[in-house]
Order: sequence, then C-alpha cells, then structure tokens
Amino acid sequence: MRDHGGNSDAARAQYGGEDWIDLSTGINRQPWPVPDLPAHVWTDLPTATAKAALLDAAAAAFGTPAPGVALAGAQQAIQLIPRLWAPGRARVLGPTYNEHAAALRAAGWQVEEVATLGALAGADLAVVVNPNNPDGQRHPAAALRALSLQVGRLVVDESFADASPAASVTAKASRRMLVLRSFGKFYGLAGLRLGFVFADAATVAALSEMAGPWPVSGPALEIGRRALLDRNWAMATALRLGAETMRMDALAARAGWRLVGGTALFRTYATPDAAAAQDRLARARIWSRVFPYAADWLRLGLPGNESEWMRLEKALTNEL
Repeated sequence: MRDHGGNSDAARAQYGGEDWIDLSTGINRQPWPVPDLPAHVWTDLPTATAKAALLDAAAAAFGTPAPGVALAGAQQAIQLIPRLWAPGRARVLGPTYNEHAAALRAAGWQVEEVATLGALAGADLAVVVNPNNPDGQRHPAAALRALSLQVGRLVVDESFADASPAASVTAKASRRMLVLRSFGKFYGLAGLRLGFVFADAATVAALSEMAGPWPVSGPALEIGRRALLDRNWAMATALRLGAETMRMDALAARAGWRLVGGTALFRTYATPDAAAAQDRLARARIWSRVFPYAADWLRLGLPGNESEWMRLEKALTNEL
C-alpha cells in the first residue's frame, strides 16, 4: 500500500489508546453540519436530476461554466484520467501527492517527476497539484493556462483550493486543461467520497462512461448539493482556517520548527528529526504525517476544537 496520511489504525496498533486526534490529513476537523436527509436518498437509486442539481451547485461554488462530472472523490478521478488516452510521456511536478504518478504508471504511462513548472513542457500529459500537497507551493492561474498550451493535456489538482480560490483555474477548464476538485477536505466530510472533474464535454462524457451509472451515492449527492450552496458557511470557514494557520505556525515556531509551507488545511514544518517528532506527538495520542523523501518534514492538519488545540500545545511545549 502506498504511503498516506489518515492511517490512524497503525498509530493505535503501535501506541495503544483510543482518544486520538488525527492531524495526519488535511481534512477540516470542523465539518459542514449534515442535516437530516429525506428517506428517498437512502432508498432510491441516484437520479439524473439529483446528479444535475449537484453539478449545478458545484459549478456555482467553484465559479465555472465548464462541464463537470461528479465522482467518488478526487481519488477516483486520479485513477480514471490516465485511462482516457493511450499511454505516452507523463510528467508530474513533485514532490506531491503520490497517487498521481502511481495511477499513471499503473495505466502504462512513462512517468517522470520534475522539480519546476517549466520542466513539464513537452509532456503528453502533465500534472500539477495547486496548491501543492505537502509543501503548499502555488502557481498563478496565468502560468498554468500558458503551460496548458505547451503540453498535450494538463491536469490541475485543486483539492486544497477552496480556501484560496484566487489561483484557481476551474473557470478555464477545457479539453487541454482538466481540473480536479475535492469536496471532502474543505467540507470535512472525506468519508462521503465526493469529488469533481471539470473539462470539455467530450472528456466529461468519457469519464462518466468509465465511472458507470452510479459513482456517487444518493446521500452524497444531496449532502454535497446542500453544502456547496451554503456559501456563508464556506466564507466563515475560510476566515477561521486562515486565523488558525497563524496559530499553528506560532506554536510550531515555539517548538523550534521552520515552516516549509502549507494551505489553510495543513502546515508542513522542517524539524530536526521528523520521525522523532511524530513519535513524541503520538505518545500524546496526536497523529501526524511524515514523508519518506524528506526526513525533516512533518505535516499537521488543524485541530478541530479548543480542547484539541490545548492538547497539541501541551504536547509541543512539554515534549518537544
């Protein structure tokens, strides 16, 4: 299995205990409040009308006129997109979320990880995560649109873009530039498994055919639609997350860590020894993320309430 955050089962198995705070992912720990749902979303097969209503809400929330398809998370999109075309040369801007390169290789693509945006030029398929996971690197929309003219197709993964929409290219999604959006991270409902791809009509139709008739459950269609229409919650959440990232950075600085980068949902720090820092936090039943390619990097999501913040602060102050 590939290396990921969210593996809190492993933490429990190694350290014991049940009262864990899982900060190993970039999932909002103050989720959108799910209301009671009508019975039919549980008992009936998802309808075309419900799918269309969700996509209308997503297009409005993300500010795009481009056609879109709803899938079982951005992860399903990552797995399907490499199979849309005959394999060729793919380049991925890295280091980044490792599923992109893995899915491309599994589909037969020749994959090269490159370190700069310009090095993607000339690829048959190029992938940019923007903002990037785990270092938060951002690229201006104009630079991405220009790059889309220098490659066969460009995939822009905007899974962490909800709180910082200024650099988004979702509004310009097209045949040459496919844009992925995640629902579960910002809305804190990752278990719902909901994500989107925006592109041209032909690409969207091909993805829809590959995904089958019911890639998204009835409850996910309804919850996603309602949440995406709740713009007051989204704006308030973006403001809260912005303030809390500053609080997290201040705590990390007191521990002697240096900010590598991040987004409104996670922060990545350089530490003297990330594995040792993860171990010490785990002894306080706080799970974090380390990376096999950077022995000094440790990533933390944001706590979900004041009790969690206090526990993290105590662990940083007393143990590190």
